[in-house]
Amino acid sequence: MILPNSNNLPISKLAGVFNSTSATYKFYWFLGIIELVEEGKITILKKEIFAKMIANSWYTVNYFNISFGSQDLIQQANKLIKTTEQLSIDQNKYMIYETLLTSDNTITQKNLWHFDKNVPHWFLSPWFPSRSKQEIYELSKDSQHKTIYSLEKDTIRINNEWIDYLKQNAKILKNFIFWNLSLFLQVRNPNTPDIPNKLIKPASRNPLLNQRKFWNFIFDELGSIDCIYTGKRLTSSNYDVEHFIPYSFVSHDQIWNLIPGDKSFNVRKSNKLPLLDKYFLPFYNLQKIAFEIYTAKKPKDKLLQEYLYITPDFERGISEEKFFDVINPLITIAHNNGFEFLSE
Repeated sequence: MILPNSNNLPISKLAGVFNSTSATYKFYWFLGIIELVEEGKITILKKEIFAKMIANSWYTVNYFNISFGSQDLIQQANKLIKTTEQLSIDQNKYMIYETLLTSDNTITQKNLWHFDKNVPHWFLSPWFPSRSKQEIYELSKDSQHKTIYSLEKDTIRINNEWIDYLKQNAKILKNFIFWNLSLFLQVRNPNTPDIPNKLIKPASRNPLLNQRKFWNFIFDELGSIDCIYTGKRLTSSNYDVEHFIPYSFVSHDQIWNLIPGDKSFNVRKSNKLPLLDKYFLPFYNLQKIAFEIYTAKKPKDKLLQEYLYITPDFERGISEEKFFDVINPLITIAHNNGFEFLSE
């Protein structure tokens, strides 16, 4: 990805900040700086950037369970802070940021300030290759080097020549960060789908209106459906559309992964994984009935096309073996990524 050019600034050095990266620190450090510059800040407390690093990575770590790699302590910091500050996995980003800024908890502060050890000065390594931490701190204060910021003990100061560039190109620079972060994380999560869309919390989830119409039609045909988890008799006026494999892993709302479920149980299930020995066969049987009804009564409905992921030949239907071969590896990968199974 090519960054906007400037006749007065060393853009080639900025373009190299993510070279030789072994952890996500630099990505989230730079993202935090861009956001704070957008807010009009020039002299920035390091603690503000550290808090942004946690807040911006929160959803990716805690909701989507994306692995950052064994060397990366942002993931560990997220988990510890979530427990210490009693924050939910889908907590509002602004609330996380404000909580971290005002918290007096020693565990929280220790985890935030851990990043001061290397991140602020190593981000400037393209300007000062092979220099020590102390040397980079001193050299960053010399304006002739045209670094993005100068370093002090508790703050950084955006250098005047960079302010307009960062503000005017904030959107492009964020895309540059997310592009490189996606590539970094995809290597460490090779079997996890849709990494780019798991880097930020979506503004809102799909209300599943079309998917609910699908299942309402099935209810009209069958009258009622028993919840595969609780056995409760469901009707078209009393059910939730439920993701068999959690949305937070698959990151889609395709109909082959959706079934009607008991509303109260759906809340408890949350992003837990179903035990296949117990729930796959009831899930498959319900999907098979729905598929057969829809292909017979509404063969041209667009939602049916989503079953092509399960079977390329609708005339042969969806076999139990084929469906299991799709579901089983996804459940295995999700569990390896940290998703927990439903308790018995």
